Amino acid sequence: MTALPAIEIEDRPSLAVGARAPDFEGLLGVDGHSYALADFAHREIVVLIFSSNRCPTAKAYTQRMNDLQASYGGRGVQLIAINSNSPYLYPEESYARMIELAHEAGYTFPYLNDDGQRLARAYGPTKTFHVFVLDAARRLRYPGRFDDARVAANVRTSDLADALDDILADREVRVPVTRAFGCSLDLM
Repeated sequence: MTALPAIEIEDRPSLAVGARAPDFEGLLGVDGHSYALADFAHREIVVLIFSSNRCPTAKAYTQRMNDLQASYGGRGVQLIAINSNSPYLYPEESYARMIELAHEAGYTFPYLNDDGQRLARAYGPTKTFHVFVLDAARRLRYPGRFDDARVAANVRTSDLADALDDILADREVRVPVTRAFGCSLDLM
């Protein structure tokens, strides 16, 4: 697959579709374990979602994230939420609050702290709630939104699920890029 040129959204370049996913290691999860991308090598697809503790959009997707992991986990898909927001700018983004939120929301997937924002700088999310789908070769196949509406009852297109279905069926992703929406992700 040929890498498409990087797209610029809100003056920040994002990882290009087809590009090799930047590796990561040493990200602390809310379960106290340290995670690396290699820990998920046995998974067919990895879905990285740049999220937040305080963003109303991210909060609105809690149940949809759990549902997606339940629906696709048995098919080789692993969802991973990542918090790259600085607790120095927003105290509610602290690791302690991440633990509380994951417990309250019943997260069924890893929620990782991107302390120092290294992963956010490598992938280029513009929002908290920005999705990056990596295939088995760990190439980016879909960046963008989870679906088209913050309110679940208003969803008309399930962009992430459609991308997962396409990849699992060994097809090109029909809509390979969408515009993420939510709260700003402020890099320091």
